[in-house]
Amino acid sequence: MEETHVPTAPSERGAWLSALALLVLGVGVLAAALSGALGSSRGAPATAPPVVPTAARTPSAVASASARALRAGRGAPAAGPYAGKGVRRDALDAGAARGRRTLAAASSGGVVAEPADSASGSGETASSFGASAVHIPAAWEAGFYPIYAEAQHVFDVNWLLLASIHMQESAFSTAPSTYHGLNFAHCCGGPMQFNVTNGPVTTWGLVKDAYRYGKRPATYDHQTARHPSIYDDFDSVMAAAWLLSSDGAGTSLDDSAWWAAYDYYGHDATGVAYADEVLARAIGWSQHGFCINCGVEGSLIDAVDAAYGAPVLEMLRTATPARVRHAKRRH
Repeated sequence: MEETHVPTAPSERGAWLSALALLVLGVGVLAAALSGALGSSRGAPATAPPVVPTAARTPSAVASASARALRAGRGAPAAGPYAGKGVRRDALDAGAARGRRTLAAASSGGVVAEPADSASGSGETASSFGASAVHIPAAWEAGFYPIYAEAQHVFDVNWLLLASIHMQESAFSTAPSTYHGLNFAHCCGGPMQFNVTNGPVTTWGLVKDAYRYGKRPATYDHQTARHPSIYDDFDSVMAAAWLLSSDGAGTSLDDSAWWAAYDYYGHDATGVAYADEVLARAIGWSQHGFCINCGVEGSLIDAVDAAYGAPVLEMLRTATPARVRHAKRRH
C-alpha cells in the first residue's frame, strides 16, 4: 500500500521574528518622534539658554569700586581697565583649553589698549537703547544659544552681557541692515555692530580673528562662506566676547562689566547711558531668567547708574576742555 505523503506545516518562527523586528522598529520610531529627534539635525540649535554663571546682586553706590576709584582720583572719563597699556594681540594662548584666555598682566593690556573706539556706538537700536519694535520669536533667539555658550567658555565673559549687547545693537539681529551694508552712521555692521571705518587699526580689525579660538557650531543661521566676517553670527559674537574680555569683563556682572560695555560704545554721556542699560538688563536676566522680549527694570537701571554711571558722568561734566577733546578723539 502506497504511503500517503502528508506535508509538514511551515514553521512560524520566521514570521514571529519578522513581526518582532517590526515591533521593535515601530517602538523606536515612536520614541524618536516623542523625543523630538526626528526631523532634527546634529547641528540643531539648543532650545534652552546656556547656564548662567551666577545670579548677580543689584549694585550699591556705596560698594561701587568704580565710584571709589573715581573719588580717589584714579579714574577719568576716558579711562577703562586697560587705559595707557599697549596693544597686545597675542594675549591668548591658542593652544590651551581651546583658546581659553590667558591675559598678560602688568604692563601688557588685552586686545585693545585704549577704549574700543566705539565698537558700535551707533547700532540701529541705540537711540531707544534696546527697545525692539518687533516681537522676537524664541526659535530665532535659540539659534544664538550655542554661540553665546562657546563665547562664554572660551573668553570667560558672561553670556548675558554678550546677549544684552546683542539686543542693544541689533535687537538680536532683527534690525533691517544687520546682515548687509552698514548702519545709518555708515561705520558699523553685523549682529554686534562692529566699527569697520575707524582706526587704523579698526575695532573689527583688532578682534576679527577671535573665531579661531572657539569651536564653530555645525550649523547656524547666517554662516558666511568666508571668515572672518562681521555678518557671520559666530565670528561677530566671538569677536565681541574677545573685545569685552580685553576690556576687563569676566563672568561677574559687576563694575568691570560696566566698564567693558562703556568701552564698547564709546566714552561720552550716551556711552554712560548705554552701559547702564546693558548691564542692568544682564543683571535682571541673571536674577529672573533670560527673557527675550522683556524690558529692563527702571529700578535696576537707576541702581547701576548710581553705582557706576553717575560718577563717570559727573567726571565728564566737570572735565577740562582739553581732556574732553582727548576723550573724543578716541571715538
